[in-house]
Amino acid sequence: MVHEISAGHLTIERIGEIIGKGYKLKLSDDAKCRIVRCREYLDSKIAENNSPIYGVTTGFGSLCNVSIGKDHLAQLQINLMMSHACGTGERVPNEVVKIMLLLKVQSLSYGYSGCKLDTVERLVDFFNNDVYPVVYMQGSLGASGDLVPLAHLSLPLVGLGEVEFRGKVMSGAEALRKNGWKPIQLASKEGLALLNGTQNMSAFAVWAILNATRLCGWADAISAMSLDAYCGLVEPFTDAVHQVRPHHGQIETARRMRALLGGSEIVAKPKEYVQDPYSFRCIPQVHGAVKDTLAYVRSVIDIEINSATDNPTVCPDDDIIISAGNFHGEPIALPMDFLAIAVSELANISERRIYKLVSGTRGLPSFLVANPGVNSGFMITQYTAASVVSLNKCLCAPASVDSIPSSQGQEDHVSMGANAALKLYKVVLNTERVLAIELFNAAQALDFRRPLKSSAAVESVHAAYRRVVPFIVNDEVMYPHISRSIDFLRDNAPAC
Repeated sequence: MVHEISAGHLTIERIGEIIGKGYKLKLSDDAKCRIVRCREYLDSKIAENNSPIYGVTTGFGSLCNVSIGKDHLAQLQINLMMSHACGTGERVPNEVVKIMLLLKVQSLSYGYSGCKLDTVERLVDFFNNDVYPVVYMQGSLGASGDLVPLAHLSLPLVGLGEVEFRGKVMSGAEALRKNGWKPIQLASKEGLALLNGTQNMSAFAVWAILNATRLCGWADAISAMSLDAYCGLVEPFTDAVHQVRPHHGQIETARRMRALLGGSEIVAKPKEYVQDPYSFRCIPQVHGAVKDTLAYVRSVIDIEINSATDNPTVCPDDDIIISAGNFHGEPIALPMDFLAIAVSELANISERRIYKLVSGTRGLPSFLVANPGVNSGFMITQYTAASVVSLNKCLCAPASVDSIPSSQGQEDHVSMGANAALKLYKVVLNTERVLAIELFNAAQALDFRRPLKSSAAVESVHAAYRRVVPFIVNDEVMYPHISRSIDFLRDNAPAC
């Protein structure tokens, strides 16, 4: 299967499909023409113009007033890549690196960056042959885009840096030899085109949106199981209630809860109480608000991944080369902080439902074991969830409110968007863990309601889950069950 890079709109869902199904990339003829035309225009402007062009015939950042001779323009680009490869910390996961490659190719294909065609095609080669540059999580200010991680992404093009290829980490030079490729000879401006841009932040954002969407679906399905296991009430999901406060996510979540619980014998059982705790009763309001936030962030990232974000911007049609600020991460830093807060709320309310399930109320045994006392049962699963939720709260302090000037004050306001992206990545993973723990508890609690059955949708999830995680009779080592619960959420689609 092949995805053609063109001027057409690239959606986040399409990226998920490309990565998930192993598509290859191909530059369309139109994209090739745009890339070549822009490069030819830039070469002509360099040849005919004695005025300095930032990053093309000058140094970078605060060195923008230092002119570079024509015989040093290529070396300038190599030096830029080497000097900016200052990453540290953990490696960016290969899945995210692959999204970075795709987004960098997409951005360069618009023909506003001045890259040579062979440079862009080598990025396509990396993508198609699963050559993953070794990129580190820390080092970007989200200022001139993602300079540090994109330097690591680009070094292997010229035979420097490191890559992972066929499960082995090797030098960029070795990877080129193994694939029969020669190092790219960079021309003027190319290093800047490769290093400027928001593709690191955007790749994390795309990954987070795809996974947060999946987790929103699971949060509804798991909470439906928890509610039925807790003998909760479905009246709070009545459509009329939500039509008088018509937030889209709230209405949709209430509809989905009604669908998930339709036909449940436990729901039909008469109840003596008239209210549930907020963690059950307010599922539409909380889950719905998360979904509305996700929709907003999706709309912003959708614009970002279909944009040219390097500097200077080369516009052949307008006959201009302008040094401006499209690399600045602020437009996506703020939404990523917002999304981290929203996703963390899925975990926050999930942990409260876990607490209720193990609390020994509404006819459920204490800590969800038949013989509590000699057995601690699910007591500590709630501890673990609480610990993860607490960490999420620390991670939700916004990165985008910070700014530390750099480059001798030339870059005097930075977005810290890369830090926002990293925190969002961690929050999504943590939320998945908490939801997996809730499923572990909810399935156990539901088994104590037998012989009553839940709805067809909930019972289907329960049956599939029981094929990988058993009912716990007496105390046993629990962490493998939590691990398999996380895998279950990744390997299965949430109930409709």
